[in-house]
Amino acid sequence: MVRVWFNHWFSTVYGLIELMKQDAEERVYVISSNKQIDSVIQKVCDEWYQDALTDGEEYIQYCLDFCKEHKVDVFVPRRKMVEISQNVQRFQEIGVKVMVDDYSIMKLLNDKAATYDYLKECREISIPQYAVVNTVEEFEDAYTKMKERSEQICVKFVKDEGAMSYRRIIDHADKWKRLRIYPGAEMLLDDYVNALKEAGRFDDLMVMPYLPGNEISVDCLNTASGLIAIPRYKGSARHERILFDEDILKMTRCIMNRIQLQYPCNIQFKVSEGIPYLLEINTRMSGGLQMACLAENINIPNIALNKLLGKNVDWSFTPEEKVVSYIEVPKVIR
Repeated sequence: MVRVWFNHWFSTVYGLIELMKQDAEERVYVISSNKQIDSVIQKVCDEWYQDALTDGEEYIQYCLDFCKEHKVDVFVPRRKMVEISQNVQRFQEIGVKVMVDDYSIMKLLNDKAATYDYLKECREISIPQYAVVNTVEEFEDAYTKMKERSEQICVKFVKDEGAMSYRRIIDHADKWKRLRIYPGAEMLLDDYVNALKEAGRFDDLMVMPYLPGNEISVDCLNTASGLIAIPRYKGSARHERILFDEDILKMTRCIMNRIQLQYPCNIQFKVSEGIPYLLEINTRMSGGLQMACLAENINIPNIALNKLLGKNVDWSFTPEEKVVSYIEVPKVIR
């Protein structure tokens, strides 16, 4: 039996845990912790705990103590992944394998601007125009220059998780209409500028042209048998299209060859005027990974677990275009 701990993942990890447990040779015993005491994830786990609400060294020590107390063999972190990767040797010293890539890679990819700079040498990859600003004056200057070539601008803090800081800037709005619809990530320019003025000097903020096309999310895993890469084309509805476009795959291979990520990751592109641009690289299993696995009949979470344990799992699939969706299934928590 191998004891696996997931710390504070999003709810769609439910399906990824189900997949990881589908092991032909060994029982996978899953322990999870979450800041949400009523998270649905507990219904697919063998043990369940509330995660610590701490940061920095205090959280790292909590994780180490948790691993010792619960006899964890494999740690699959989401919360504080970069900090945990920096301390991975401390986990190895107590016999715990951690599903994270090298700290230098994690730190790089956690900074969107640094990632773009690092990949500029790859001619196969299209990178959108961007500017990094720290003051409202710098923002206004970057915004004005980009508006000369782009109809809309979007912004996001360089260090962000789950696109929490992402906003699409609009010059004007039908305020009556906005009372009837959910405005989403849209924000009026004047409101955004006023918010920046309140902050004074702020952390690195990335200003970019808004790319209106559909998002393409490629789920990846490097294995001894080669690269697994499954592109999902996402729209406004729940269904996603699995399409193995050679241009997207070529860009994906270029990125994976350059960065050499060893564990499940997700590369996001967006198409504008027929050109796919790199958005970001997530160094974790994506929320929609189970859709890719179902469509192509491949178990990426379990292949990754066995890779971490030093075992090679044979895999193969014939790339086929599919349309895949999901439904909500109610669960009684307690």
